[in-house]
Amino acid sequence: MKVSFRIVIGFIVHLNVFFFAHTDKFPVALTIKEDGNDFNKAEDAQDPKDLDVVDSSKWQILKAGQAVTAGSHVRLNLQTGQREVKLGDEEYLPGRKSMHGMLNKQTPLFTSQELKQALKKFKGVDDSTKRNSEQGKASSQTLFRSMDELRRDLAMSDLLVETDVQIMSKLLSKFSSTNTTMEQRVAALLDLEYLVHQVDNAHNLVLMGGIEILNDALNNTDFRLQESAAFVLGSAVSSNPSVQDAALESGTLQKLLIMLATPRPMTVKKKVLFALACLLRHVPPAQSQFVKLGGLQVLVELFQAQGAEVLCVRIITLLYDLITEQDMISQTGIDPQTTHQEPFQQYDYIPLFPMLVEQGWCSLVPEILSRSDHDWREKALQTLLALMPHCQTLFLQNPTLSTSLGLLQKQYQELVLRERSLGEDDGYFDEILVLVESVMLKIQ
Repeated sequence: MKVSFRIVIGFIVHLNVFFFAHTDKFPVALTIKEDGNDFNKAEDAQDPKDLDVVDSSKWQILKAGQAVTAGSHVRLNLQTGQREVKLGDEEYLPGRKSMHGMLNKQTPLFTSQELKQALKKFKGVDDSTKRNSEQGKASSQTLFRSMDELRRDLAMSDLLVETDVQIMSKLLSKFSSTNTTMEQRVAALLDLEYLVHQVDNAHNLVLMGGIEILNDALNNTDFRLQESAAFVLGSAVSSNPSVQDAALESGTLQKLLIMLATPRPMTVKKKVLFALACLLRHVPPAQSQFVKLGGLQVLVELFQAQGAEVLCVRIITLLYDLITEQDMISQTGIDPQTTHQEPFQQYDYIPLFPMLVEQGWCSLVPEILSRSDHDWREKALQTLLALMPHCQTLFLQNPTLSTSLGLLQKQYQELVLRERSLGEDDGYFDEILVLVESVMLKIQ
C-alpha cells in the first residue's frame, strides 16, 4: 500500500514518538525522556526482549523509559497529567499488510532498515510525481505551434482557401450548367443566398450578371426555383443601393408584381412579397414605379384572395412602413434610413396616399381586427393610426370599426389586469390597449 510521506510524519507527530534502531537486524524500542517534547533514541541499546513493552489494546499508563510497540497510540490524560498508551489497529506504514502483523509479539517493532526502505519509497513517489508533471508540461507544449509553423505547414500542404467571389462564381456556373439537376440548382441558390447578405458580395453578384440569372429563374416553370430565386433577390437588394438600382433597371419589380398577380403557391408568393418589400423600403424610385404599375391594386387582390391569410399581416406591415416613411419625409424632410442620394422631393411625386384611399385600404385594414392573433391586431392598429389623416372620414362612417374597437378595449383591459397582477406594469397587452384607445379617440 502506498502511503504519502506527509501522512507518516503526521502519524509520528500524533504519537509523539520517534522510532530508532541500532542495527539492521534487531528492532529497538523507543523510550520517552521527561526533559522536553523531543524524543531521542535510548542511550543504551537493549535487546527488545529485555524491555518492558506495552502490548495491550486498552489504555494503560506509559511509564518513563517504557518501550512502545510500533503502531501504538499515545495520549496525555488531562485529568491525571499522565501519558497513556494502547495498541493501534490501523495500517499506517508501508510493508505492513495489517496492524495484526505489527502486534505480533515476535516482531513488535520496526527495524532501521525497514524505516530506511519506507523513506526511499516516499522519495521515489515524490520524484516520480515530479517527473510525470514535467513530462505532462512538455507534452502539452508540443500540442501548440506558432503561427509561423502553421503557415509553413499549410503552404506545404498546398491548401487553397477560396474567396467568397470564387465560391459565388462556382455557384452561378453550377446553376447555369445544363448538366445540373433541379435539386442541385435549388441548393446552389440557397448557398448563394447565404453569401449575398454581405453588401460586398451582393455588389459582386451584380458584376457577375447574377441579377439577370435570377430574373430568368423567376420565369422558370418550376415553383421551387422561383421561390429560391426570389429569396436570393430579397436578400441581395436589402439596404444595398447598387443592387437595388440594378434590379430596377433589369425589370425585376415588374416580374415580382406579375408573380403576385398570377396563380402560384403561397410559399412562392411569400418569398416574392419579401423581395418586393426589400426593394421598396427607402427607395423612392422603386416606390414611384410600384404605384405607377398598379402595385397597390395587386396587393388588394392578394389581400382578399382565398388562402392568402398568411400574407395579410405582411402586406399590412409593408403598407405601414411606406406610410410612416413618407410621413417622416413630409414632416422633417429627412429620412435617416434612406439608401439613395436623390433629393427627398422625389417622395412628393409618389401619389401613395390618394391611391391607398382609392384602392379601398381604409376599409380593408380594419378587417384585420377580427383576427385572434395579437400581433396581427397590433399591426392593424398601427396602420389605422398611420392612415388616420387620410381615412378618418371613412373610419367614422364604419360602424363595424367602432364595435370592434369597443370589444377589443374590454378584452385588453382584462388582459392588462392579469399582467399587472403578475407584476408587469408595462406589459405587451398594455401597449395594445393604448393603441386601441388612441384609435377610439380619433374616431369619436
